[in-house]
This record gives sequence, structure tokens and C-alpha cells, in this order.
Amino acid sequence: SGGTKIFCMSGHVAKPGNYEIPMGTPFEKLLELAGGMRPGSKLKAVIPGGSSMPVVPADIMMKTNMDFDGIQQAGSMLGSGGVMVMDDKTCMVKVLQRISKFYMHESCGQCTPCREGTGWLYRLVTQIEEGTGTMDDLKRLRTVAKSIEGRTICAFGEAAAWPVGGMLKHFYDEFEYHVIHGKCMV
Repeated sequence: SGGTKIFCMSGHVAKPGNYEIPMGTPFEKLLELAGGMRPGSKLKAVIPGGSSMPVVPADIMMKTNMDFDGIQQAGSMLGSGGVMVMDDKTCMVKVLQRISKFYMHESCGQCTPCREGTGWLYRLVTQIEEGTGTMDDLKRLRTVAKSIEGRTICAFGEAAAWPVGGMLKHFYDEFEYHVIHGKCMV
């Protein structure tokens, strides 16, 4: 990956904004350009390419170069270059709820897997976030996401499903805590 790319740093950074850097620059350097984390906070996770991309935990992201191969090896994709930075006080269940709501609202409704699936994702995550979810809802969440992938007319369905997989892969304990205790662990 040669050349430069513009990344839009948002979230819990000291200086949100657009930063043009050479491809392959370590994420740690990009975070430094954005002023680092807000005072008193610690990096928890990053969505490196916009809300449709899988989340990457801090320990992996801090060792990752900002190029196609580096982000892919970290388990995500560069996507739009919209870098969403989350601190240690962020509830990952709430993040997924907001992302799922967006995709439910924006689905054109043309194909059933996306139209129905995005609604199911949002409702399941909302139940978990509100403390009324069950362990079966966690299983359903994963099942619904997998049922959307590869079965829609356009890539929008995948965009709605991929964040679910990443969140459950890396932050399953937070979702489970919500189910067991009816509240957030952070």
C-alpha cells in the first residue's frame, strides 16, 4: 500500500480531525497526531474504517500499521478511513446498539435479510443493553448477523452484520455481563 491516505479521527481523542499520513504508518503515530487520548482516559478499542468494520481491541491496534494489510491482519478493514476511537469508559454494548440502530434505519428494505435482519439486530442488542436480554439472545445475535452476510442484494447487509461479529469476538464478556447483571460493567 503506497501513497498517503486521509483518516478522520473521531471519538475519545484530544484533537479529532482529518489527518493525512503515509500508508503503513503505525496507528500509535496516528493517535499521537490526534493529540492522544483525552486526559484521564485509556484506549480500549478502535473501529478503523467506519462503523461497518469490525472493532479492534487496543492491544492489537497499538501494534498495527495503517494500511490494507496491517488492518486486515488485525481482523478489520480500512473501509472509509473513519477511525472511531473508544476509551476504557465506553460500553461496547451501547456502541453496537447505536451502530445497529443506524443500519436498521438506513436499510432500503428491498431485500428481506437486510430489512428484517437489521431490525432483529437492533432489537436484540437493545434488549441486552436494557438488561432484559438472555443468553439465548446473545446466540441469536450472532445467528442473525451470520444469516444476513452473503444473502443481500448489496453490501449494506454485510455492513450491518460485521460489527456484531467483531464486538462478540473481542468484547463478549461485556455482553454476557449485561445479560447476567442487567447493567454495564464499565
